[in-house]
Amino acid sequence: MGCQEELLVERVCEICQKLSKLESLKPSKDVNMLFTQLVLTCMPPIPIDVNKLPKRVQDMRSKLIKLCGEAEGLLETHFSSLLGSFENPLHHLNIFPYYSNYLKLSLLEFTLLSQHFTHNSIPNKIAFVGSGPLPLTSIVLASFHFTKATFHNYDIDPSANSKAFCLVSSDPDLSKRMFFHTTDIMNVTSGLREFEVVFLAALVGMDKEEKGKVIDHLAKHMAPGALLMLRSAHGARAFLYPIVDPCNDLHGFEVLSVFHPSDEVINSVIVARKFSSPVDSSLDQGGLVTTPPSPSPPPPTMMQIPCKCCEIEAFNPINHNHMIEELAVEEKI
Repeated sequence: MGCQEELLVERVCEICQKLSKLESLKPSKDVNMLFTQLVLTCMPPIPIDVNKLPKRVQDMRSKLIKLCGEAEGLLETHFSSLLGSFENPLHHLNIFPYYSNYLKLSLLEFTLLSQHFTHNSIPNKIAFVGSGPLPLTSIVLASFHFTKATFHNYDIDPSANSKAFCLVSSDPDLSKRMFFHTTDIMNVTSGLREFEVVFLAALVGMDKEEKGKVIDHLAKHMAPGALLMLRSAHGARAFLYPIVDPCNDLHGFEVLSVFHPSDEVINSVIVARKFSSPVDSSLDQGGLVTTPPSPSPPPPTMMQIPCKCCEIEAFNPINHNHMIEELAVEEKI
């Protein structure tokens, strides 16, 4: 490791130690301060490969991701309860401190997905796995981007779904288009074939093995040709969220797009398409496609295609200075 990477690891370990000593990770002055420090530490584009770090640092990272997941859940629960106290909760979403990040992330995901639609293939039925008590991605996508689609939100926690339903129940439009299912996605089989797009939340599968099982389950039961939208992490941001390796972790899918933000949007985004036939899924990931695939898949071949997945940093569909205007335009469309 170079000096920059060593300083980063030292700082992250120090913050992790402080977080571990807190009695609770519920929103508070100390919790907010430490997580703000952690995010600001991990945000710069430091070229660090967390998979090559010493075991003690790997163990610390695993612990830290779980702490981040717990804190994120508590934060969302707190604000979902607060929003639920309003007569029209969706009119007050901006009180959530990271609402603007969700606007940007959802616009990014919609833009990447749109590259792989045709006019006749705009999705009507979308699933979000791991929606939680504050399903902002589904709400933003349903409100501004997929304004005719139905959203089926899956979460294993009944209280999370109860809080989430409370947020949309008073809205005459979203209450008819958003549904909440309390179940483990590993128990959903034939139902997954109904969706043209499936979103997988970053914190569904807190380690590589667990996330791999979920992805394999989706590969087995999603409809052929359906799109999978995954959230991952890159560089130092991998101390905050689990990594999905587009070259090795997406068996059964063709990787279409990979994007690593360099701004305050923390999550990397991967778009993949379920192979149309069982034969196709025997191929290794064959690179990164950044233009819409042809209507019919190429003839299957038994040769192994070397992975050439690359990182795209230059293209950024988000114009920070015109976010409101862009959302307005998307809403009109």
